[in-house]
Amino acid sequence: MNREMLEQQQIPVYFAAIAVAALGGTLAPVVFQGMAVLVTPSIALLMYAMFLQIPFLDLRKGLSNRRFLAALLVANFILVPMLVWMLTRSLVDQPALLVGALLVLLTPCIDYVVVFTHIGKGDSQRMLAATPLLLLLQLLLLPLYLSLMLEAGAPLVIAIEPFVQAFLVLIVLPLVLAVVTCGVGRRRQAVQRWNDAWAWAPVPAMAIVLIVVIGSQIDFVMQELGKLLPVVPVYLGFMLLAPLLGALAAWIARLPAGTARSVVFSSSTRNSLVVLPLALALPEGVRELAAAAVITQTLIELISELIYIRAVPALIWRKRRPPR
Repeated sequence: MNREMLEQQQIPVYFAAIAVAALGGTLAPVVFQGMAVLVTPSIALLMYAMFLQIPFLDLRKGLSNRRFLAALLVANFILVPMLVWMLTRSLVDQPALLVGALLVLLTPCIDYVVVFTHIGKGDSQRMLAATPLLLLLQLLLLPLYLSLMLEAGAPLVIAIEPFVQAFLVLIVLPLVLAVVTCGVGRRRQAVQRWNDAWAWAPVPAMAIVLIVVIGSQIDFVMQELGKLLPVVPVYLGFMLLAPLLGALAAWIARLPAGTARSVVFSSSTRNSLVVLPLALALPEGVRELAAAAVITQTLIELISELIYIRAVPALIWRKRRPPR
């Protein structure tokens, strides 16, 4: 199997990983719960593999479409937060569920969204090039959104240190290493071979992360299923409405079909794998249910992506041309 064939089989690989995680976490909970210590390093490994695929040295060219960027940022950081605020008002009396839902729904995905965008006939290259900007803005805006949306009815003390530590380990360190190796790889053949070998890594790394994350948490999710039920309608509402907001932003920006679909996938796909360690860094008594809420969103989202990859190409305009 070559790399292209592996990438074409990503979705079956991911769902096989989910099946293994769900089955193993249910039948052998002690073993799989022990893998919780691997959550942070496995995600950091995935982020390094993903960041190596980003053309950092060509970002200026990749981000030259200002209408695409405007639609992407408006959808993810204005329209979606407004939607999230409205959807989560039903959770204000349940702080753990509220903070878990906010963490995951306010952060746009920066990893497998590229995969689903490609399968859904969007502009995956522009989506890939935009991920560093999406990452930077969510790091800056997430604390602000949380302070505004938790203030009304869910007093919750969130220590900033674990958040900073998680972002440094999961984001900054892999990002810096990827930028350095990409830059050095252009001058040294040995480093370029290293980078080429890592080009195979995102798919198996994502599968490993899914197994570790879901396998270590699924038993708790099943045990607390009754407590998690209030958050399910929130996620289903997001699943239905977020693509419409992405399409609206793309329509206002008069984007052609490919980039419009990218905006739709970005507005609908959330950063669940990266924010899980942040949920686990919450105060005791909150973290377990908040983390379970994040995992619940992941399971619902992966199912919804199967709908998106067929519905988005069919429903987002086919013949529209960019303005001259």
